[in-house]
Amino acid sequence: MKTIAILGMAGALAFASGAAFAEPAKDVSGKKHPNLSAAQKLSIEAYNKIIAAQNANEFDMEGHAAKAKDLLDQVNSELKQAAEAANKAK
Repeated sequence: MKTIAILGMAGALAFASGAAFAEPAKDVSGKKHPNLSAAQKLSIEAYNKIIAAQNANEFDMEGHAAKAKDLLDQVNSELKQAAEAANKAK
């Protein structure tokens, strides 16, 4: 029963975190920054692979997978800031 609850919470967190990654980096005119957008897509893939690894290993990773996901959240934030900085420079 506990495992089902944990998996449910993990799924909800994964969905919520996915929402943070959902918007690719764009400039003011709506054109994407192709390199930043590609980097963001790769970070999304990495985040999803970590979730898959957590599920496969029943979350017994001593917190390292969770820390990696936190770092990928930081990556996403930095990519968005990079796009904003690029927009300001134009």
